[in-house]
Amino acid sequence: MLGIKAPKRRGGREDGEKPFWISFSDLMTALMVLFLVAMAVALMAVTQGLQQIKKESQERDKTIANCVSDVDALTKLDAFKGVTVHGHSIDFGKLVQFQDKEHKFEKPDDERFVRKFVPRVLDVARSDKCDKWLKRIVVEGFASKTGDYLFNLNLSYQRSQRVLCALLNTQQPDSLSAADRALIQTLFLAGGSSFNTASSGAAQMRRVEIKLEFRDLGSAKEPPPDIPLDPGLRCPNDR
Repeated sequence: MLGIKAPKRRGGREDGEKPFWISFSDLMTALMVLFLVAMAVALMAVTQGLQQIKKESQERDKTIANCVSDVDALTKLDAFKGVTVHGHSIDFGKLVQFQDKEHKFEKPDDERFVRKFVPRVLDVARSDKCDKWLKRIVVEGFASKTGDYLFNLNLSYQRSQRVLCALLNTQQPDSLSAADRALIQTLFLAGGSSFNTASSGAAQMRRVEIKLEFRDLGSAKEPPPDIPLDPGLRCPNDR
């Protein structure tokens, strides 16, 4: 009789479908590579950000320097000889001075000089190189080093305010245009400095300076305030 052949047993299907598991060392290597890639991307982003900030800062400084240079060029004109620019400050020197212990101009020509010079500064302020970064212009008055501190502090403020009165006065033949007076109202501030200053000499303490202040990098330019134009008929210091 022919024997009956028994079928061969096949291995279980699970023998050929064993799950795949990555080794611990390979897992650590992959994580390290992922970490290095992430760090490289982060460092690249930070480096590019710093380079952009540096570039913008250099462009700002260059623009401001050109603005101040244009103001300094005004002092080279024969009509404005005696005015000096140091840093961001415009010093009128002996061309604009005040009476001793008073906030009135020493001579009528001093007031007329203010109305002659400041409009030229406003022209520079309107230029793109200045308008982009210019924040405000401060008129700073000075007072004597000797005497009562509070009296001199108030006097220095009144002297700076007197300059603004001269600029906004509409009762003079050489009055400024409405456009210039409107810009002064939105851009200028009155400041004061008593004897806590490095300047020396009695004459130097009866003067004023105009200081240009510029916005910091990253700060937004504020819209000009809506201030009604002063008719310029009276000055508070005349009271």
